[in-house]
Amino acid sequence: MNARSHAIRVGLRRGWTEFLISLRNPEDLAFYLMWGGGTVAYLLLNRNVVVEGTGLAFPTVALPGLIAAMTVFGATVGPAFSLVIEREDGTLLRAKAAPHGMSGYVAGQVVLQVLGVVPMLAVLLLPCALVLDGVMYQGAFGWFMLVVLILLGFTASMPIGLIIGSLARKPSHVSTWGMFPVIGLTLFSGIFGPVTNHPGWVQGVVQVFPTYWLGTAMRWAFLPDGAKAIELGGTWHTPMAVVVLLAWSVVGLLLAPRVLRRMARRESGSAVEARRQERMQRLG
Repeated sequence: MNARSHAIRVGLRRGWTEFLISLRNPEDLAFYLMWGGGTVAYLLLNRNVVVEGTGLAFPTVALPGLIAAMTVFGATVGPAFSLVIEREDGTLLRAKAAPHGMSGYVAGQVVLQVLGVVPMLAVLLLPCALVLDGVMYQGAFGWFMLVVLILLGFTASMPIGLIIGSLARKPSHVSTWGMFPVIGLTLFSGIFGPVTNHPGWVQGVVQVFPTYWLGTAMRWAFLPDGAKAIELGGTWHTPMAVVVLLAWSVVGLLLAPRVLRRMARRESGSAVEARRQERMQRLG
């Protein structure tokens, strides 16, 4: 086994271990229940609302987009926060010191962040599938495509989160200029209502980014053919969605490692100690 493969295997085990630890963390469990339960409550309160032009209940139409938004948010903000925090506490410096340690670090982050969405999806999907009618019109094929699209959404979005985390100097930067653009794109990407409700220039902007395309692909996987009436042009754009998501994945996976390596080269014991002192001053 070569050194890179060993580093990746160690990283994968680390990601799995950290996920198991998070499942025993009361704060993480409260987060899953609060946000997942709050979303379910919102959908149930609007279960009698019918989306114009589709004949479908609002929760049925909104659920695929919410899953897309949850995937993109988890794939960007989660890695960004992890990267900033682990740069402050020296975890990244230790990874840099090991042979192919950055490859192992990225592998661990992929496992941790992908699995981190699973509990939220369970809290969201299980009650909806039991209480609401017509959650998945496409049957087994739709559930299979849900898994495929979540993985594709992660590969398209996670490099963005790693780049944000590489550029941010402290967690508050992720919470402001790192998170707000992601939230803004989510609000205008057709997640909570048809994207056709927005001005043409907004429609053009959101089509550049993964959130819109993942949302429309999710609706294609979940909803009957008649629901395409609310999409741009009144049709599904699944092939284009796959192309755009793959393009983001390729560009991101080529760019993110370079950004991470450049950031890692600047890491040193003195830099970690300086950030530790700065953090102590903030907490003090």
